[in-house]
Amino acid sequence: MDQWGVYLSMLLTFALIDVLLAGTDCLVAGDSCSSDETCSPRLRTLRQCVAGNGSMKLGPGARSQCANAVSALLSSPLRGCQCKRGMKKEKNCLSIYWSLHQSIIHGLNLVESYPYETVQRDYDYVRLASITADSDVGMTTVNRCLDAAKACNVDDLCQKLRTEYVSACIKPTAKSGLCNRPKCNKALRRFFDRVPADYTHELLFCPCTDTACAERRRQTIVPSCSYESGEKPNCIIQKKMCDADYVCRARLAQFRFVCEPSKTSASGCKEGNYGACLLAYTGLIGSTITPNYVDNSTSNVAPWCSCSPSGSTRDECDRFLGFFTDNSCLQNALKMFGRESEQQTPLSTPSHSGGDRQSSTYQPQTIETMENILEPIIPTQALGNELLVDHDTLPSNSLPNLAPPLNQMLQAAFSILLLLLHCLYGH
Repeated sequence: MDQWGVYLSMLLTFALIDVLLAGTDCLVAGDSCSSDETCSPRLRTLRQCVAGNGSMKLGPGARSQCANAVSALLSSPLRGCQCKRGMKKEKNCLSIYWSLHQSIIHGLNLVESYPYETVQRDYDYVRLASITADSDVGMTTVNRCLDAAKACNVDDLCQKLRTEYVSACIKPTAKSGLCNRPKCNKALRRFFDRVPADYTHELLFCPCTDTACAERRRQTIVPSCSYESGEKPNCIIQKKMCDADYVCRARLAQFRFVCEPSKTSASGCKEGNYGACLLAYTGLIGSTITPNYVDNSTSNVAPWCSCSPSGSTRDECDRFLGFFTDNSCLQNALKMFGRESEQQTPLSTPSHSGGDRQSSTYQPQTIETMENILEPIIPTQALGNELLVDHDTLPSNSLPNLAPPLNQMLQAAFSILLLLLHCLYGH
């Protein structure tokens, strides 16, 4: 076999190993590594490398040790491992993933993607529309956001988890009289992670032609608790808080990857997948950078933060905020959602751009009360504490332990390689 053939064989082998290891649960891969006498110490070394003062603990040869650990672990079951959004022990799974995929480890540049499985979904808007069709007979005005609420109410899981997060987000605490924001955010994440996108996307992205509909849509996540918080903090501070949290960092990485805009793509998205972009957007809800509609007269979205007092980090801040406010991929995904599910005309009120300049006040005549916005939740008295859902009663989305041992995967790769070589050189 000539030199080119050997090189080609090596490339095929590594490609096959990547394919076989891709999708492995990081929890399973981590357990496999921890039980291996060769892999385990390298994993411990790597975790020290990404810790706050890891280099000091490792001594003067820290960078070399980190590089060696990374190189060795890239040939272990950890390579290509992934997590599932909303899975049981998601944070533990992500801690393993980020240990290996840290963007910069003492000068070592690693490509940062995102840790979640790629989910392909076809949204059944026709089925959802048929749920409320009977009640809309004879009506000339259609409120798509109200229809989405009706559709959610006839689905047990959607209705149950929507009731849970609304209850958590509007109930004041005994001490401060304010809402319990961490509890609200946790319930929101549970809703958007567990309920099928058929329902959550219709609730959050329903197209509107008037401000009453748009205000109902804006109130979907109960922004008075989950979104607004007095004076807007600096976006860079919020992003740093997000980066320090394994889950938030993973959600942001997914959002930036699948919603990356492209001037050369007809869709405006580098990945060309509107559904994946919207799914990644909902993954940010309930985090420190929760996005929402900035008013009830446009479809503009942004996290609750500002770049006004940014100083030397102004450019970085503008880029971060602009990924929400000036992102052709995200904007097209939001517009196309309404067109695909039902043709709608733009909002009747004028549009304004710029996330920092959006007003958080609204015309009094267009504001619905919280009771009307959140209606219909069935039953209305379900907002009491006694009807909160027990977390242990809901099905787990944890990944099944289906990852085969590494030696079996390598054997499979080797077998396929032999077959390919036979095809290439057997004649």
